[in-house]
Amino acid sequence: MGIVDAHHHVWDLSVRDQDWITGPELAPLRRDFLIGHLAPRAAAAGVRATVLVQTVTVAQETPEFLALAATSDLVAGVVGWTDLTAPGVADALAGLRALPGGDRLVGIRHQVQGEPDPEWLLRHDVHRGLEAVAAAGLVYDLVVLPGQLPAAAQAAAAHPGLRFVLDHAGKPPVASGELEPWASDVRRLAALPNTVCKLSGLVTEADRAAWTVEDLRPYAGTVLDAFGPDRLMFGSDWPVCELASSYAGVLAAARELTAGLAEGERADVFAGTAGRTYGLGR
Repeated sequence: MGIVDAHHHVWDLSVRDQDWITGPELAPLRRDFLIGHLAPRAAAAGVRATVLVQTVTVAQETPEFLALAATSDLVAGVVGWTDLTAPGVADALAGLRALPGGDRLVGIRHQVQGEPDPEWLLRHDVHRGLEAVAAAGLVYDLVVLPGQLPAAAQAAAAHPGLRFVLDHAGKPPVASGELEPWASDVRRLAALPNTVCKLSGLVTEADRAAWTVEDLRPYAGTVLDAFGPDRLMFGSDWPVCELASSYAGVLAAARELTAGLAEGERADVFAGTAGRTYGLGR
């Protein structure tokens, strides 16, 4: 079975600035990263399908991603953005589904990690937006910092009919080596049956210049134990991963971190979970 990369991005700076790319640490990302750049890397790695994930809170980005998916043999799903707090969010979602490539819309994401309110996910207007996402049959991707995990768990508990996908394992503090309170908060989220986690983004939370697989193991082990292989999915987080590793290097690390699993369990992590969660290929 080919691999599904459940989390990557693309951007063209001539079309839109990525205003989050600031400072010398992120400078290597200040160039174009297009699907044509990813395709040979994915092919060499045995990746047969991907999920393209939003990067900026700009309404025009999602239609562009859907149009890209409509003409791509690689992009099987798009996690886009729309304003969850807008009164017309249900109509906005229906409008996206009606666009070229709209059948590839599988989820919605908001940059919760950038919200100063640690309980943003619990706001009434956000609650209404999450209800609309559920009614549309879509998934909600959670991009949160560790301190926002308790609110994420409360939101998931309040919306049992909506599948929540935790991006980047909740961004644990790999570089410092701390596990708590991140691990306990992740386990509380994982105890809810409508939650799934991505084995992604760990290399950029580690010491980017000197990380080893052993640095990642306690965090990967925690989410694997908490969610199980049938609720864990591989994501490269390309091209952000390039700050710490190549595409092939991230995949090799994920394979090493899951080496102890049975063949069927590894198939879930590297394809099955993403296919089921996002309904890829429907």
